Amino acid sequence: MTNREWHLISRPVGWPKPEDFALVETEIRTPREGQVLVKNKYLSVDPYMRGRMSDAKSYAAPFELGKVMQGGAVGEVVASNAEGIAVGDHVLHFFGWREYAVMDATAAVKVDPEAAPLSTYLGVLGMTGLTAYAGLLRVGAFKEGDAVFVSGAAGAVGSQVGQIAKLKGASRVIGSAGSDEKVKLLVEEYGFDAAFNYKNGPVREQLAEAAPDGIDVYFDNVGGEHLEAAIGALNLRGRAVICGMISQYNATEPTPGPRNMVKILQNRLRVEGVLVGDHYDLQQQFVQEVGPWVASGQLKYRETVVEGIENNLEAFLGVLRGDNTGKMIVKL
Repeated sequence: MTNREWHLISRPVGWPKPEDFALVETEIRTPREGQVLVKNKYLSVDPYMRGRMSDAKSYAAPFELGKVMQGGAVGEVVASNAEGIAVGDHVLHFFGWREYAVMDATAAVKVDPEAAPLSTYLGVLGMTGLTAYAGLLRVGAFKEGDAVFVSGAAGAVGSQVGQIAKLKGASRVIGSAGSDEKVKLLVEEYGFDAAFNYKNGPVREQLAEAAPDGIDVYFDNVGGEHLEAAIGALNLRGRAVICGMISQYNATEPTPGPRNMVKILQNRLRVEGVLVGDHYDLQQQFVQEVGPWVASGQLKYRETVVEGIENNLEAFLGVLRGDNTGKMIVKL
């Protein structure tokens, strides 16, 4: 049996190019004692992976050149040499970008395909969902009555942040997105109170119109102009949660910071980053609270599904372009 997997061949400068990667055929080895062999069914591609393609110091180790990349995946166990995980079990793990993966059983978490579709364990009930939950409620210290602004609001994290805020009693939820179609989705399906297309005019002006009384929490997935506009709109003791800065990921020169940082002092703002790995202690609470919302349809989600391991790279580039609505998933 052979396996196809994506290797990083060279470190991208600016936008990643197809020649920076290679789809390689390898042999599938038999799992050793304590290991399992998983046939992946769904793979996750996420913006943070762009940072791991560079060798700059960051919160996650860079991908190694000439070796298979990593990412969230869910699949079926097809061979097991470990207690507690049997052939036929479905597991969540971090050995994506490949069709088959051999791993220590301790690196695999069993999931129930009867409780929820397998793909949701990579999105609304997975890492992106926990990021939204922990970022808004713990880092953002959201409280009932807060007004919330979310950038990249039609994405996997942003769409969930806005809906959780509404379910928790936000006074107003505003979102930005990159197309009129996504703006319509935010208001009509996800229940945002207002939304705007950031390509239609200055973010600062559109945000001021959508939130005339200011905002209390800003959840940032974009950075740049959005962050500057949000700092200007945050009320006294407002909080900015920095989850991503996708507008800067492919920059080849240092990007300027917000020009109005004096507002952080004047309004006693708090600006804090969120990494999901710091908040896994909330996993059980997250599933217990969000799972029923998903099951009942109170919390809606979208997935953009690309089929085939050969299209894994194009799916990733699509995330950087903003092609996806909701979670980008690769189905094998």
